[in-house]
Amino acid sequence: MTTPPRRPITLRSKRLLDILGSLIGLGLVWPLLLGVALAARLTLGSPVFFIQERPGLHGRPFRLCKFRTMRDAHDHSGRPLPDAERLTRLGRFLRAASIDELPELWNVLIGDMSLVGPRPWLVEYLPHYTPEQMRRHEVRPGITGWAQINGRNASTWDERLRLDVWYVDHWSLRVDLVILLRTVWTVVRRDGISAKGHATMPRFDQQHGCATSATITPAPNRPHASPEAPHQDAQNLR
Repeated sequence: MTTPPRRPITLRSKRLLDILGSLIGLGLVWPLLLGVALAARLTLGSPVFFIQERPGLHGRPFRLCKFRTMRDAHDHSGRPLPDAERLTRLGRFLRAASIDELPELWNVLIGDMSLVGPRPWLVEYLPHYTPEQMRRHEVRPGITGWAQINGRNASTWDERLRLDVWYVDHWSLRVDLVILLRTVWTVVRRDGISAKGHATMPRFDQQHGCATSATITPAPNRPHASPEAPHQDAQNLR
């Protein structure tokens, strides 16, 4: 099944909503962004932002930006400690309130993301998707999405992927507005912050092993995360 054709006016309207929404959002929350950046600098050190390549539209990578929520701590072998041991008190609060996601409004403004769409997960997960699951990349990834208001991190990977594909097939401006309104309620109630038994979410490839590989169009060369942001927290999947 392929994505139903969308009228150009609908696509332009969605992009216009993204631009206006991100501009208004950044204008309203910039004092909060400044305060969180200062708090993160004092508790976690530098850098205050977590920057990582994530797959965007058609699987092409972009640099996602969000606030750091974890310490850069490793075991004696040099491997990162489990999320529960690296997640700080400030980080737990930022995640619970989804404040760590606010810098992604910049990604929306420049066109890498949308306000609403499937969440961008790790680039390394792409080979593990089935062809049907890969369809989640037929639209821009979003700050929030259909899966985020229907279970958030408490859902299984299969459920989240199924909900993402449902959104690809059914999205409209009305659906986007409903998702945005319900997102506020989900955040206020702090529903589904983490998966059962995990501080965040288990890795997709660890849960599913080597799933059927999906063929994707090779993405053009893009710059990697800046050296100022070396904290490649592979499980920071929200």
